[in-house]
Amino acid sequence: MTAPMPPGLPAQIHPLVRAFLSGPGGAREVVARFGSPAHLVFPQVFADNLDRLRAVLEARRARYRICYAHKVNHSRAFVRTAEHAGIGIDVASAQELASARGAGFACARIEVTGPKGEDFLRALAATGSAINVDNVWELGRVAELAGGRAPIPVLVRVCGIPGTPVSRFGVPLDRVDEVFEVLTARRDRIAFRGFAFHIDSGEPGERLRAVEACLELTERAYAHGLAPAVLNIGGGFRQVFTADAAAFDAYVIALRESLLGRGEPMAWGGNTFGFHLDGGAVHGTPVFHKYANTVPADRMLADLLDAGLEAHGGRSFAQVAAENLLEVWLEPGKALVDHAGITVARVEFVKETADGSVLVNLDLSRDTVTPADQEVMVDPLLVPAAEPADPAPLGVYLAGRLCLERDLITNHKVWLPHRPRPGDLVVFPNTGAYHMDLSAARAAMHALPPKLAVWHEDGAGFRVCPDELYEPRAELSAEGASVPGHGVH
Repeated sequence: MTAPMPPGLPAQIHPLVRAFLSGPGGAREVVARFGSPAHLVFPQVFADNLDRLRAVLEARRARYRICYAHKVNHSRAFVRTAEHAGIGIDVASAQELASARGAGFACARIEVTGPKGEDFLRALAATGSAINVDNVWELGRVAELAGGRAPIPVLVRVCGIPGTPVSRFGVPLDRVDEVFEVLTARRDRIAFRGFAFHIDSGEPGERLRAVEACLELTERAYAHGLAPAVLNIGGGFRQVFTADAAAFDAYVIALRESLLGRGEPMAWGGNTFGFHLDGGAVHGTPVFHKYANTVPADRMLADLLDAGLEAHGGRSFAQVAAENLLEVWLEPGKALVDHAGITVARVEFVKETADGSVLVNLDLSRDTVTPADQEVMVDPLLVPAAEPADPAPLGVYLAGRLCLERDLITNHKVWLPHRPRPGDLVVFPNTGAYHMDLSAARAAMHALPPKLAVWHEDGAGFRVCPDELYEPRAELSAEGASVPGHGVH
């Protein structure tokens, strides 16, 4: 009788990344040259993601501006790719502004978002970049700082939209009259571009309600003699991590059963992943809920643009925007780096704990690949240094290098194709969005992993260089590229 297959969480991997990992050299040669652990970014995959978003907008003949949300990754290769592609960039700090300018972005292609203090506003006043203001105080300070300069381009982010979650960002709708007062009184100092919103959940109905609210505000702005020409729908477009939605659901069911003491234990140290146990049942939303998404960013965007607006006779958002000569701005970050980054680490040793669990210790820590309050719910790839002695699948927990009990890279059990050995490599897929930088720490004085750019050239195979040295080529896209298993050069 054949033993049942262990539950798995297969990751969706871009063909270019898979070709790199499966060809000669690949991750092993990169580690030999640059050390372990290492973050690898793939600018050609970024370009593919951008092409898909552009195709959605252009198919609807929309006027638009895409601004890459810099905060998603510090990578200069991604910023240079965005600049080379002719899009805008969304920055949220003085350091990100300097990074964008250093990568070649003209100020007119830069939008500044997020909370901004006095020093940052003073620095922005002379740049001519569009400022997406967060609150009434900020709007007033922008007007004061304009002085005798040219009017400063401004968008106003709003919040408190009925049917959407409470947000810490933006001006509440019930204070918009104050915004109109400033905009009309200081029109010589402020070039009002339009309204914006930030919806973090990605729930389509919430985003559509925000669009309708901003269209209503645009009508009110016309009545005040203002001429807004932009509606900024923000970011928040989701990633697709899993390659098999049914397998993901099956794993979660098995995990929930294990939390109730049924079947094989699958959680380390009593971790419940945000679930709570009550009355013999598992309730709540897990911390890894984002990994369940199966709707790609381009379809999310298409659905929003095609959605009918009740207040506009059922006409689609794209139609209404076009009829009113509104330019749709969006600030994708995760959507542009989806599948465009991986993290490679080396197995240092394998051990068993007192309860019989198998720990695979790696030379990186949890915060290198995920924020502390989340859980990586796709399977890593094992790259063996030699043929395995026993090819039987093995359930393990991946442990980090810090001398802290909480430094478990996976608190859920991961089934690897065989027992790892020291020197094997483990590859974490799709770490490009926030995972590489948001929680990066230097605990125990470990250096941060190097960030490397990987790209493919027809006839030359894969190339690798330090991230800061990467320059886009004319043949930027990975779509249709011939990617035989060349080694790394």
